[in-house]
Amino acid sequence: MRTSGTSRPSRTARSPLPALLSLSLGYFTLGTSSLAVVGIGAPIGHDLHTSPSEVGVLVSVFALTFALAAPPAPALLRRLDRRAVLLLGLGLMAVGGAVSALAPSLGALIAARVLAGLGGAIFGPAASAAGSLLVPEERRPRALATVFAGMTIAAVLGVPLSSYLGGALGWRWTLAGVAGATVLAFALVALLVPPLPAGPPPTLAAYRTALRTPGVLPVVATTLFFMAAQFTVYGVAGAYLAARFGLTTGAVTAVLFAFGAVGVIGNACGARVFARLGGGRTIALTQLGLAASFVGLLVSPAGPVPAVLLCAVWAFFGQLYQAPQQARLIALAPEQRGLLLALNASMLYVGISLGSLLASSFLPRLGATGLTALALLPMLLGVLTHLRSNRSHTVRTTRNAVIGEAL
Repeated sequence: MRTSGTSRPSRTARSPLPALLSLSLGYFTLGTSSLAVVGIGAPIGHDLHTSPSEVGVLVSVFALTFALAAPPAPALLRRLDRRAVLLLGLGLMAVGGAVSALAPSLGALIAARVLAGLGGAIFGPAASAAGSLLVPEERRPRALATVFAGMTIAAVLGVPLSSYLGGALGWRWTLAGVAGATVLAFALVALLVPPLPAGPPPTLAAYRTALRTPGVLPVVATTLFFMAAQFTVYGVAGAYLAARFGLTTGAVTAVLFAFGAVGVIGNACGARVFARLGGGRTIALTQLGLAASFVGLLVSPAGPVPAVLLCAVWAFFGQLYQAPQQARLIALAPEQRGLLLALNASMLYVGISLGSLLASSFLPRLGATGLTALALLPMLLGVLTHLRSNRSHTVRTTRNAVIGEAL
């Protein structure tokens, strides 16, 4: 009997949508956990008597913990089925969020961020892998887009909403609210996601095989550079928009909300564009759109209208990228999807951390316009790695075709 790396529900099976939405809520709490401290940095610093630069470490700590923990997590948790892995990740995120809300010092808050980052590293890749297993192969890009929509919505609401709630309720209640949402996601995943097999155990040999698969390393490197390019600007989005376009605080918040709203649309379009263009051309299109928006940010006049329009283009193509890239990676080695998605998620957070570091380091030195130009450097590196991944995929396809004819 012919088998595949994808679970195919029967016609009588229940709809996978509730399970996908519960995973999306988990991704929303993951995204909000990683970014919320950006919006409440000032009250945290005031309450814990620390400088803004020290509070800024909280984002990097989460990102680096995620990046380091995501690749080995599938091997360390290989004895657990996928739903158990999801619940473990959400549980650690919830505990980390609750401890963050109660932290008496910056050191305790950093330790809580490490715990939450570990939970995110376990949950995020496992959620994408689970989402891809809940539907037939042809519906995989749409399922991945549904799951990742939680992260996109976190970009809409995470920073501005946490900033508002931090001012209205205090930063501790804000973090407690994120922890409560994570507990809700835990309950829904436990209720709605069916047990899913863990798949082949990711041994050291499996890691070597996956990394040697043609196209894998260029694909995940593309993710790293794509995210680094965005966060070279987005990492200091509020200060950047104010300096580059002369926006007030209220206008900056409005632009960030618009950015996130258009990003949701971009994520929702990912599956359709993938189905029409294929993976390689879809990623090339996202890179072209992102590069065009950055060139526009480099040369456009100041004012709220150019800021909104250019950020809308940026958000659309930035979020259009995610689901097609994950589907493309799974197609390279479906039997090791958990391992590959963990590696891709790790590179995503390395890119966020690298871009944020470039943003905070070079905005004072280069100014807003110079920072935009700097963001084009990782963008160019991402284009080169994507071209390399396409060549690797072509070679692999040709080789498989030759072998098939010989047989």
